[in-house]
Amino acid sequence: MSLSFPPLEERSNVTREILRGEIIPAYRPVVLRGFAADWPAAQAGLHGPDAAAAYIKSFDNGAAVEAFVGAPEIEGRFFYGEAERALNFERRQGAISAIVDDILALGGEEIPPSVYVGSTPTERVLPGFATANSHDMLAVPVEPRIWFGNAARAQTHYDMADNIAVVVAGRRRFTLFPPEQTANLYVGPLDFTLAGQPISMVELETPDLERYPRFAEAIPHGRSAELGPGDAIYIPTAWWHHVQSLDRFNVLVNYWWRDLPPEAGSAFEVLVHGLLAVRHLPKPQRDAWRAIFDHYLFEADGDPAAHLPEDRKGVLGPLTPRLAQSIRAYVKRAVS
Repeated sequence: MSLSFPPLEERSNVTREILRGEIIPAYRPVVLRGFAADWPAAQAGLHGPDAAAAYIKSFDNGAAVEAFVGAPEIEGRFFYGEAERALNFERRQGAISAIVDDILALGGEEIPPSVYVGSTPTERVLPGFATANSHDMLAVPVEPRIWFGNAARAQTHYDMADNIAVVVAGRRRFTLFPPEQTANLYVGPLDFTLAGQPISMVELETPDLERYPRFAEAIPHGRSAELGPGDAIYIPTAWWHHVQSLDRFNVLVNYWWRDLPPEAGSAFEVLVHGLLAVRHLPKPQRDAWRAIFDHYLFEADGDPAAHLPEDRKGVLGPLTPRLAQSIRAYVKRAVS
């Protein structure tokens, strides 16, 4: 079964004002065509894999990075292995230039081993790259991260921060699903993952609907786009996305950020603690806590502390560094 999806929304000539005033508040993914067309890295990418590789290598300081390496049989699908708590790839260390050369050398093979380097801060391994390839779209400085490899597939997952992903070399196909489709994506383990984030167990290219029948309900909600050098995509927090690299050498740079106070906690950690505290309660109690959570956390009824004087709101008051410290201390005492 081969799937095709309607196209994602696309915008061109996006300014900082459009991004922050229109796109981000809408909480929908948007392709940003030509976002980084003037980057030297993207210009090199337009000239092919050798030019892109030479440009990346020109910044390499020799620091070691971690690469995922899988046998030809996985065909770029980094995933779980057959044995319990096993993966179908190995982690290896090496300098960027050496890994890039290895990837290029594999380009002539019909089904090469899969090689993938992900989420590496550029300043640690490619000093000067971020300065030479920059933008002023975000309100706060964000260090970019680089991802590169051959024809690999990042399985459907979500991030815990907003994301702008910029294609520098090669082509990438992004397929996205809204958070409301979580139940239909058959998510894998939360605490044993490939690279930090839980992933869908469904193989997007050839989904097994006998094993994962509810995925059929997610398909109409999927949207897809193919990006080339200089194009970017805005992916909101918690939107599920599958990323397929299509060429023999592919490079992407991304920016993760949270428009939240620096003292804000992690929603994912709340979820995990909820598994400890709420999940095993009898259903009537879970329903009761759902109503309470809706009231206090999601403010379904408006500000839950609107009726209280400011000096009586306590943890229900506006989040400040002092209040965050107090809440963390309370949680630490409660779970210890």
